[in-house]
This record gives sequence, structure tokens and C-alpha cells, in this order.
Amino acid sequence: MQFQRFLKNKVSCIGLILVILVILVGILSPLISPHDPYKQRIIKRFSKPSLQFPGGTDRYGRDIFSRTLWGARVSLSVGFTATFLGAVLGTFMGLVAGYSKGRISNAIMWLTDVFMSFPTMVLAIIVVVAFGPGIRNVILAIALAFTPRFIRLARASTLSVSEQVFIEASRASGQSDMGIVAKHVLPNIAGEIIIMSTLWIATAIRLEASLSFLGLGTQPPIPSWGNMIREGMLYFMRAPWLSLVPGTGIFFTVIGFNMLGDGMRDALDPKLRGRLT
Repeated sequence: MQFQRFLKNKVSCIGLILVILVILVGILSPLISPHDPYKQRIIKRFSKPSLQFPGGTDRYGRDIFSRTLWGARVSLSVGFTATFLGAVLGTFMGLVAGYSKGRISNAIMWLTDVFMSFPTMVLAIIVVVAFGPGIRNVILAIALAFTPRFIRLARASTLSVSEQVFIEASRASGQSDMGIVAKHVLPNIAGEIIIMSTLWIATAIRLEASLSFLGLGTQPPIPSWGNMIREGMLYFMRAPWLSLVPGTGIFFTVIGFNMLGDGMRDALDPKLRGRLT
């Protein structure tokens, strides 16, 4: 029933197709890229898009199209890994805060409110500045920025589920708190966590691109959509394709994950419509 509802939504199907295509591009980029993304051809620098170089070349003569394909690997790896880490940590702390209550819950929510007072981008920048640039630190920064968002969602969902009759019946039957959380609470909130994770992968990809654009993310010569756009902005009037090609990759990837997340939200739980945006 839920899968049929998802398939009936054309926007969701388009999002799923875009996400699959981007993932395939990221996985198969070593096989499908027409050129070595690191190879420099000074004599071919700033070449316009052509059959030989579909995305043109940069100031070092590197093929922009090939670098954009390889950049998908960086963006997807950061997006999936950071969101997964943030979801796991945030869900665990949200379950503890929502089920245990008392001082532990108050302490967790106080820290959550402190971190939530910072915009996601600002919090990510603070973490990267503290630990230094690089893919690993970008993943850590985005994961920590996402964690308080997942804590709030998991805690609210846990509080709602904990009030259900079957939870009281489980307590009365002698089940431990750990068993109740693992068998009853977590499975009932997993759908919301998965939906939010799908939506926030797009945000993670945008954050990685933004941090790389600022010089705080993936460092050259590793191809990243963000640092490619930053380098291209220096020559935008002369060679606009330097920024437009990777920018197109970001556009279709983000819109694909957003469409997919909206479709999953409507299919798994229509009552969530408007709560996670």
C-alpha cells in the first residue's frame, strides 16, 4: 500500500530516478569518465566544451566533466556518512532523553538547545575551523551539526510512543527498559528517522559544497563540486563552464534527494507532512 502510494507520486519517482543516476555516476565514475580528472594539459587550458572535453577544461587543462563525475563520489560519501553518523548518535540520545526523563533528559535537551541555537552552517564551520579542513573533519562537522536535529525528532517521537497502551503492557509483563526500547519504541520511530535522513542527505551535500567553496572542506586537487565552483568563479566571465558544470551536479543531486524524501514522507506517514520541513 505504501509502495503503491509512493509510485503514484510522479515527483517522487523522478526524485528516485535522479538519486539512482547520481549514485551510479559516483560508483562508476572511474569507468565512465572520459579522461583522468587529475591529468593536466596546459596546452588545452580553458578549452570550451566540445566532443573531446564535454565540460571544457580548467586553467590546468583538466577535464571539467570528468572531475564533476568524480566529485559525485566525494559529495555522496560525505552526505551519506555524515547523515548516518548524525542519525545514529542523535537517535540514541533522543531515545535516552525521551524514555528516561529526569536529569539525564534535561541535560541532553539543554545541550541540544545550545547547539540548536547555532545555524547548521555556522556550527559546521566552527567544528571545521577547530579541527582543520579535510573530508574526515567535514564529515565530523556535518554529523555534529545534524545530531541535535535528530535528538529532537527522536525524543518527540519516543515521548509519543511511550504513552501508548502496548508500552504499559510491556512494562507490566516485566520487560526491561532496554528491551522495550529495542523491541517497541525504536521500530515505531524508525520511519520518521529514515525520512528525515533522506531529506538531510541533500542538506549534507550542500554543506559539503559550501564548506569546500569557502576553502574549509575537500582540498585540491581532489575534485569536489564546492572547490570546483570556487576555482571557476575566478574565471567566470572567461570560462563560465568551470562553475556551471559542477553547479548542475549539485542542483540535480539536491533536488533528487528532496523529491525522494518528500515522497517517502507522504508514503510512509502522511501525517508527517509539514512537520519535518
